[in-house]
Amino acid sequence: DCLLSRGLGDVYKRQVYNIELTNSFAGDSIAVYLNDSLLLDQTMPDANLKVEIKRFAEDNVLMVVDNKTDKTTPFNLNPEGSRVEVKKSGDVIYILEREADSLLE
Repeated sequence: DCLLSRGLGDVYKRQVYNIELTNSFAGDSIAVYLNDSLLLDQTMPDANLKVEIKRFAEDNVLMVVDNKTDKTTPFNLNPEGSRVEVKKSGDVIYILEREADSLLE
């Protein structure tokens, strides 16, 4: 069991989520979670904000919470790790998820 756990940990370390919150959230107070771990809780700047997090569980859910209304928008993420762009249009939050190697900078 110890070797299996260590092996999975090594796999997870190589799998990363690159999360980008676009400037469509400028001025909004939001909280962002990966599963039950808080990644950020702040008023968003007028610029894109990037967060890189190593995958740490079998299944991962990204949750964006509007602190003003408590509305929560969950997204199931690719278990392999990915690049994730999160944007808002009106009151609707959208996600564009791509494999880590397929996104052109």
